[in-house]
Amino acid sequence: MTIWLNLIGIVAIGCGLWSKNIGLTVAGCAIALGISTPIIYRGIRPNIPKSLSSLQRLRLVTTITLSLAIVSLLKIGGFFSYIGGLSTHTDWNMVGGLGLWSGAIGQTAIATIAAFVSWRQYIVSRDLTIEQNRLNRQQNIITQQQTIDNYFQGISDLVLDDDGFLEDWPQERAFAVGRTAALLGSINAAGKARVIRFLSRSKLLTPLQRDLRLGKVILNGNGGYDEDRISGVRVINLGVMLAGIDLAQNDLRWTDLSDANLIRTNLNGCNLSQANLSRTILYQAKLIDADLKGTRFFYGDLQLASPRIPTSDSLPLDTAATLESRPDYITGKFSGAVVEDVDFTNVLHMSEEQRQYCCAWCGEASRRTIPGGCQGILNRLLSIEYSSSARSFDDDYIG
Repeated sequence: MTIWLNLIGIVAIGCGLWSKNIGLTVAGCAIALGISTPIIYRGIRPNIPKSLSSLQRLRLVTTITLSLAIVSLLKIGGFFSYIGGLSTHTDWNMVGGLGLWSGAIGQTAIATIAAFVSWRQYIVSRDLTIEQNRLNRQQNIITQQQTIDNYFQGISDLVLDDDGFLEDWPQERAFAVGRTAALLGSINAAGKARVIRFLSRSKLLTPLQRDLRLGKVILNGNGGYDEDRISGVRVINLGVMLAGIDLAQNDLRWTDLSDANLIRTNLNGCNLSQANLSRTILYQAKLIDADLKGTRFFYGDLQLASPRIPTSDSLPLDTAATLESRPDYITGKFSGAVVEDVDFTNVLHMSEEQRQYCCAWCGEASRRTIPGGCQGILNRLLSIEYSSSARSFDDDYIG
């Protein structure tokens, strides 16, 4: 019977909607609700106490009642009619324009956010790159220090024997020179300065007096070795290893760079206190802000001292026979450094003796850079003997 009544309700609703008969439709809905609601309620009633507590059921009923009351009040107050009238009188073209503007603003905001994200990614990537470069530099420094330490140990093992200092074996000296040249060509300026200090303080760059038969170094009786500037043998001869390189802002105190070729070497800001630069070729070198306290440029008497000159093979035939290139460390002749075209700007602690020597032998361009000037000091570089000296050194270096 219930099924037939439900079918009658469905038929009534369908016929009412088809014929647009409100009464028939309402009657069908009433029949359907009256028959279906009790049946559904009886089916879910036993489960309601299990799923909802009494307080939850009360809140559910209260919420439904409140919602119906609010909707009724809005209906009575004409709120829905007002909304309908507002929609009718709204200029939807303006609303569309506002939508377009809002879309453009949104796209701009999105682009700005994307640009900010890209910028942050760049900052992070840059910081990571800087940190990686810093780590690489630290690793390179550590690797270089290890390389230099291994070199120190290798040279020490090579030059020392059971009896003490290196005997005068040419092959051992050749190995020492070769290892030094290879090392200086692969490390930075600070590493080069460290190696030079080690070699110099170890007396490996100083010409030492040796026994002509046994080749052994001769002791001076004071706990050291006798120097022989004329005939002594250096364990390591720097030659042109330091020519044209950058040694700026490094500590070269008490180093023996005598007879070394430092053409165009950058010595700006170096501490050359007590360094020996006698017979060193400093042609076109830079000594800006260098500390020259106690630096030796020559031996002997200031008035007789003169720079070294090229060997007879480098001089023209008409002058080679008349010039004796052997240095005299008593008078100072040919014992001095070649200082032509050196930049002495703002050098520190230049003594009067150093100033007079450099003014006499540095040339017109360099005289203008010497602190205190060269007023009243003769430019001796214009003499016939030295007119081609620096050029000959330069040609030897280039060749």
